[in-house]
Amino acid sequence: MPTYEKTDAAINALSPEEFRVTQQNGTERPGTGKLLDNKEPGIYVDIVSGEPLFASSDKYDSGCGWPSFTKPIEPAHVAELRDASLGMIRTEVRSAHGDSHLGHVFPDGPADRGGLRYCINSASLRFIHRDDMQDAGYGDYINQVEDVA
Repeated sequence: MPTYEKTDAAINALSPEEFRVTQQNGTERPGTGKLLDNKEPGIYVDIVSGEPLFASSDKYDSGCGWPSFTKPIEPAHVAELRDASLGMIRTEVRSAHGDSHLGHVFPDGPADRGGLRYCINSASLRFIHRDDMQDAGYGDYINQVEDVA
C-alpha cells in the first residue's frame, strides 16, 4: 500500500500560487485554474502528497469557475472541516495525508449524482492521465476512470 505524506521536498517544489493555495488556505481566481477545462480521462491527486482525490469521471462543469467533482475517489483521503471564515459557514476540504487546502464542498451539485459539488482549486491538484496511471503507481484506480467527453 502506498504511503502518502507531506514532505519538505514536496513543499519546496510548489510554485508560489500552489503554496499560497495549499499551505495558506488561498483560493485561485475563478476561471484561471490550469485544470478547469481538462476533459482527459485520469485522476486528480494532491499536489503535495500524491494521494488520489478525484476521478475524471466524477468531474463536471458547474459553471462556478473552479474544477468541480461530485465525490472523492477515496473518501478517506478528503477531510471535511467547518470553515467560518469570510463571515459565512462553509465546509472546507483538505487532503487527509498532505493536509493541503483543496477548496470547499457545497450541497448544490447534480441531484442524480449525490447532490454535492466539490469546488477544488487547480493549484492543489496534479492530474495523472489514465495512460500514465499504472506507471505512476495508481493502477488500482484505472477501473474507476471512464472516458469523458
